[in-house]
Amino acid sequence: MHSMTDAKTHILVTGASRGIGKAILDSFDGSDVVAVGHSASGKAGLLQSDFADPEDVSQLWQDALDRLDGRIDVLINNAGVFDPNPIASSDTDWLESWNRTMQINLTASAQLCRLAVQHFQDQQATGRIVNIASRAAYRGDSPDHWHYAASKGGMVAMTKTIARAYASEEILAFAICPGFTMTGMAEDYLESRGGDKLLKDIPLGRVAQPEEIASMAKYCALEAPASMTGAVLDANGASFVR
Repeated sequence: MHSMTDAKTHILVTGASRGIGKAILDSFDGSDVVAVGHSASGKAGLLQSDFADPEDVSQLWQDALDRLDGRIDVLINNAGVFDPNPIASSDTDWLESWNRTMQINLTASAQLCRLAVQHFQDQQATGRIVNIASRAAYRGDSPDHWHYAASKGGMVAMTKTIARAYASEEILAFAICPGFTMTGMAEDYLESRGGDKLLKDIPLGRVAQPEEIASMAKYCALEAPASMTGAVLDANGASFVR
Protein backbone atom coordinates (compact mmCIF):
# COMPACT_ATOMS: atom_id res chain seq x y z
CA MET A 1 0.00 0.00 0.00
CA HIS A 2 1.51 3.36 -1.03
CA SER A 3 1.45 6.09 1.57
CA MET A 4 0.37 9.64 0.82
CA THR A 5 3.96 10.82 0.96
CA ASP A 6 4.88 8.97 -2.22
CA ALA A 7 3.75 11.93 -4.33
CA LYS A 8 5.98 14.31 -2.43
CA THR A 9 9.40 15.41 -3.63
CA HIS A 10 12.22 14.22 -1.35
CA ILE A 11 15.05 16.72 -0.95
CA LEU A 12 18.45 16.69 0.79
CA VAL A 13 19.98 20.08 1.64
CA THR A 14 23.57 20.18 2.93
CA GLY A 15 24.91 22.90 5.23
CA ALA A 16 21.44 23.74 6.50
CA SER A 17 22.09 24.99 10.04
CA ARG A 18 22.31 28.68 9.13
CA GLY A 19 22.54 31.22 6.35
CA ILE A 20 21.64 30.19 2.81
CA GLY A 21 21.22 26.48 3.63
CA LYS A 22 18.77 27.17 6.45
CA ALA A 23 16.83 29.58 4.24
CA ILE A 24 16.64 26.90 1.52
CA LEU A 25 15.43 24.26 3.96
CA ASP A 26 12.86 26.67 5.45
CA SER A 27 11.60 27.60 1.97
CA PHE A 28 10.25 24.06 1.52
CA ASP A 29 7.98 24.34 4.58
CA GLY A 30 4.39 23.65 3.71
CA SER A 31 5.00 22.79 0.08
CA ASP A 32 4.50 19.31 -1.37
CA VAL A 33 7.99 18.39 -0.30
CA VAL A 34 9.80 16.40 2.36
CA ALA A 35 13.17 18.06 2.91
CA VAL A 36 15.93 16.92 5.23
CA GLY A 37 18.90 19.09 6.15
CA HIS A 38 22.47 18.36 7.16
CA SER A 39 25.02 20.12 9.35
CA ALA A 40 28.43 19.33 10.81
CA SER A 41 26.97 19.19 14.33
CA GLY A 42 23.66 17.48 13.50
CA LYS A 43 21.71 19.60 16.00
CA ALA A 44 18.04 20.65 15.66
CA GLY A 45 16.94 17.53 13.80
CA LEU A 46 19.55 17.86 11.05
CA LEU A 47 21.59 14.89 9.86
CA GLN A 48 25.17 14.96 11.15
CA SER A 49 28.18 14.67 8.87
CA ASP A 50 31.67 16.18 8.90
CA PHE A 51 32.54 16.85 5.26
CA ALA A 52 36.25 16.99 6.07
CA ASP A 53 35.96 13.18 6.31
CA PRO A 54 35.11 11.51 2.96
CA GLU A 55 33.61 8.49 4.72
CA ASP A 56 31.24 10.77 6.61
CA VAL A 57 29.99 12.12 3.29
CA SER A 58 28.88 8.74 1.92
CA GLN A 59 27.35 7.93 5.30
CA LEU A 60 25.26 11.10 5.02
CA TRP A 61 23.74 9.90 1.75
CA GLN A 62 22.75 6.63 3.44
CA ASP A 63 21.34 8.45 6.48
CA ALA A 64 19.31 10.74 4.21
CA LEU A 65 17.91 7.74 2.31
CA ASP A 66 16.95 6.13 5.63
CA ARG A 67 15.20 9.33 6.74
CA LEU A 68 13.44 9.72 3.37
CA ASP A 69 12.07 6.19 2.90
CA GLY A 70 14.80 5.14 0.48
CA ARG A 71 14.23 7.82 -2.15
CA ILE A 72 15.88 11.18 -2.84
CA ASP A 73 14.64 13.26 -5.79
CA VAL A 74 16.68 16.43 -5.37
CA LEU A 75 20.17 17.07 -3.96
CA ILE A 76 21.06 20.63 -2.98
CA ASN A 77 24.78 21.03 -2.24
CA ASN A 78 25.20 24.13 -0.11
CA ALA A 79 27.72 23.15 2.61
CA GLY A 80 30.99 24.99 2.38
CA VAL A 81 33.76 26.77 4.28
CA PHE A 82 35.29 30.20 3.68
CA ASP A 83 38.50 30.14 5.72
CA PRO A 84 41.36 32.55 4.96
CA ASN A 85 44.55 30.93 3.68
CA PRO A 86 47.29 33.60 3.39
CA ILE A 87 50.09 32.70 0.97
CA ALA A 88 52.58 33.72 3.69
CA SER A 89 51.51 30.73 5.81
CA SER A 90 53.99 27.88 6.13
CA ASP A 91 54.02 25.44 3.19
CA THR A 92 52.41 22.77 5.33
CA ASP A 93 49.66 25.02 6.71
CA TRP A 94 48.87 26.50 3.30
CA LEU A 95 48.54 23.08 1.69
CA GLU A 96 46.50 21.71 4.57
CA SER A 97 44.07 24.65 4.34
CA TRP A 98 43.89 24.29 0.54
CA ASN A 99 43.10 20.56 0.79
CA ARG A 100 40.53 21.00 3.56
CA THR A 101 38.60 23.64 1.59
CA MET A 102 38.75 21.50 -1.56
CA GLN A 103 37.51 18.44 0.35
CA ILE A 104 34.59 20.23 2.01
CA ASN A 105 33.53 22.55 -0.83
CA LEU A 106 34.26 20.50 -3.94
CA THR A 107 35.08 16.85 -3.25
CA ALA A 108 32.23 16.28 -0.79
CA SER A 109 29.73 17.83 -3.20
CA ALA A 110 31.19 15.68 -5.99
CA GLN A 111 30.78 12.55 -3.85
CA LEU A 112 27.13 13.42 -3.22
CA CYS A 113 26.50 14.30 -6.88
CA ARG A 114 27.89 10.90 -7.88
CA LEU A 115 25.73 9.08 -5.33
CA ALA A 116 22.71 11.10 -6.47
CA VAL A 117 23.23 10.31 -10.17
CA GLN A 118 23.68 6.62 -9.39
CA HIS A 119 20.55 6.67 -7.22
CA PHE A 120 18.47 8.37 -9.94
CA GLN A 121 19.75 5.80 -12.43
CA ASP A 122 18.99 2.86 -10.12
CA GLN A 123 15.48 4.17 -9.56
CA GLN A 124 15.13 4.88 -13.29
CA ALA A 125 13.76 8.21 -12.12
CA THR A 126 14.18 11.84 -12.98
CA GLY A 127 16.33 13.76 -10.51
CA ARG A 128 17.74 17.20 -9.92
CA ILE A 129 20.97 18.55 -8.50
CA VAL A 130 21.33 22.17 -7.40
CA ASN A 131 24.87 23.29 -6.51
CA ILE A 132 25.37 26.52 -4.58
CA ALA A 133 28.65 27.87 -5.94
CA SER A 134 29.77 31.50 -5.75
CA ARG A 135 30.46 34.67 -7.71
CA ALA A 136 34.09 33.79 -6.93
CA ALA A 137 33.88 30.99 -9.54
CA TYR A 138 33.87 33.70 -12.23
CA ARG A 139 35.27 36.81 -10.58
CA GLY A 140 37.82 35.25 -8.26
CA ASP A 141 38.11 36.18 -4.60
CA SER A 142 40.48 37.86 -2.13
CA PRO A 143 44.23 37.06 -2.01
CA ASP A 144 43.55 34.81 1.00
CA HIS A 145 40.92 32.79 -0.82
CA TRP A 146 42.52 31.15 -3.87
CA HIS A 147 41.24 27.80 -2.63
CA TYR A 148 37.67 29.04 -2.15
CA ALA A 149 37.48 30.51 -5.66
CA ALA A 150 39.03 27.39 -7.18
CA SER A 151 36.64 25.09 -5.30
CA LYS A 152 33.61 27.05 -6.53
CA GLY A 153 34.97 27.23 -10.09
CA GLY A 154 35.31 23.45 -9.94
CA MET A 155 31.75 23.14 -8.68
CA VAL A 156 30.42 25.10 -11.67
CA ALA A 157 32.45 23.02 -14.16
CA MET A 158 31.22 19.83 -12.50
CA THR A 159 27.59 20.99 -12.66
CA LYS A 160 27.86 21.71 -16.38
CA THR A 161 29.45 18.31 -16.95
CA ILE A 162 26.69 16.49 -15.05
CA ALA A 163 24.04 18.43 -16.97
CA ARG A 164 25.53 17.44 -20.32
CA ALA A 165 26.23 13.86 -19.31
CA TYR A 166 22.80 12.86 -18.00
CA ALA A 167 20.23 15.16 -19.64
CA SER A 168 19.10 12.25 -21.82
CA GLU A 169 18.14 10.41 -18.62
CA GLU A 170 16.24 13.44 -17.32
CA ILE A 171 18.81 14.05 -14.61
CA LEU A 172 19.09 17.83 -14.41
CA ALA A 173 21.78 20.02 -12.83
CA PHE A 174 21.88 23.72 -12.01
CA ALA A 175 24.39 26.00 -10.27
CA ILE A 176 23.68 29.21 -8.38
CA CYS A 177 26.45 31.77 -7.86
CA PRO A 178 25.66 34.17 -5.02
CA GLY A 179 27.79 37.22 -4.44
CA PHE A 180 28.13 38.48 -0.91
CA THR A 181 25.13 37.28 1.12
CA MET A 182 23.97 38.46 4.53
CA THR A 183 24.48 35.42 6.73
CA GLY A 184 25.39 34.97 10.39
CA MET A 185 29.04 35.93 9.98
CA ALA A 186 28.37 38.74 7.54
CA GLU A 187 28.48 41.68 9.92
CA ASP A 188 31.94 40.81 11.26
CA TYR A 189 33.10 40.23 7.72
CA LEU A 190 31.72 43.56 6.48
CA GLU A 191 33.45 45.23 9.42
CA SER A 192 36.81 43.58 8.68
CA ARG A 193 36.67 44.19 4.93
CA GLY A 194 35.31 47.74 5.14
CA GLY A 195 31.57 47.48 4.59
CA ASP A 196 31.19 50.77 2.72
CA LYS A 197 33.84 49.86 0.18
CA LEU A 198 32.25 46.45 -0.31
CA LEU A 199 28.78 47.94 -0.86
CA LYS A 200 30.12 50.55 -3.34
CA ASP A 201 31.06 47.58 -5.52
CA ILE A 202 27.40 46.41 -5.64
CA PRO A 203 25.15 48.52 -7.92
CA LEU A 204 22.08 47.24 -6.05
CA GLY A 205 23.50 48.95 -2.96
CA ARG A 206 23.06 46.02 -0.61
CA VAL A 207 24.17 42.42 -0.21
CA ALA A 208 21.82 39.54 -1.03
CA GLN A 209 19.49 38.08 1.57
CA PRO A 210 19.61 34.31 2.14
CA GLU A 211 15.90 34.15 1.24
CA GLU A 212 16.69 35.50 -2.23
CA ILE A 213 19.15 32.68 -2.90
CA ALA A 214 16.68 30.21 -1.37
CA SER A 215 13.93 31.24 -3.78
CA MET A 216 16.28 30.55 -6.70
CA ALA A 217 17.29 27.17 -5.29
CA LYS A 218 13.64 26.23 -4.73
CA TYR A 219 12.80 27.18 -8.32
CA CYS A 220 15.65 25.05 -9.67
CA ALA A 221 14.66 22.15 -7.38
CA LEU A 222 10.96 22.09 -8.23
CA GLU A 223 9.97 24.22 -11.19
CA ALA A 224 12.78 25.04 -13.61
CA PRO A 225 12.05 23.59 -17.06
CA ALA A 226 14.18 20.66 -18.18
CA SER A 227 15.64 22.76 -21.00
CA MET A 228 17.29 24.96 -18.37
CA THR A 229 19.61 22.15 -17.25
CA GLY A 230 23.25 23.25 -17.16
CA ALA A 231 22.32 26.86 -16.34
CA VAL A 232 24.41 28.90 -13.94
CA LEU A 233 22.39 31.62 -12.21
CA ASP A 234 24.04 34.75 -10.80
CA ALA A 235 22.77 36.59 -7.70
CA ASN A 236 25.17 39.39 -6.90
CA GLY A 237 23.36 42.71 -7.24
CA ALA A 238 25.12 43.29 -10.59
CA SER A 239 28.53 43.42 -8.87
CA PHE A 240 29.69 40.95 -11.50
CA VAL A 241 27.88 40.66 -14.83
CA ARG A 242 28.92 38.37 -17.64
